[in-house]
Amino acid sequence: MATKTKAIKISQKHLLGIQDLSINDVNLILKEAEKFIELNKSKNKKLDLLKGKTQINLFFEPSTRTQSSFELAGKRLGADVMSMNITNSAIKKGETLIDTAMT
Repeated sequence: MATKTKAIKISQKHLLGIQDLSINDVNLILKEAEKFIELNKSKNKKLDLLKGKTQINLFFEPSTRTQSSFELAGKRLGADVMSMNITNSAIKKGETLIDTAMT
């Protein structure tokens, strides 16, 4: 059974970039990340925070470790995870990153 925890609230509904995050948002995210150190050491590493949500990772360069880390994190939070690379995206045809992400 998944461990229960409360989702944090930041000012944005997405995390496509950090430039619009407030200092408070960044501190909140970092403080929340500290909790995952203990979770990572536990036997049951799965949560249901993102159950019913989809996490889409878009990579501009090949990076096995980064892609694996992002996929594993999403799955541990209960998300359905999909990863894409730039060569398979509409960005290559001129679509903006925001348009691609919001599709």
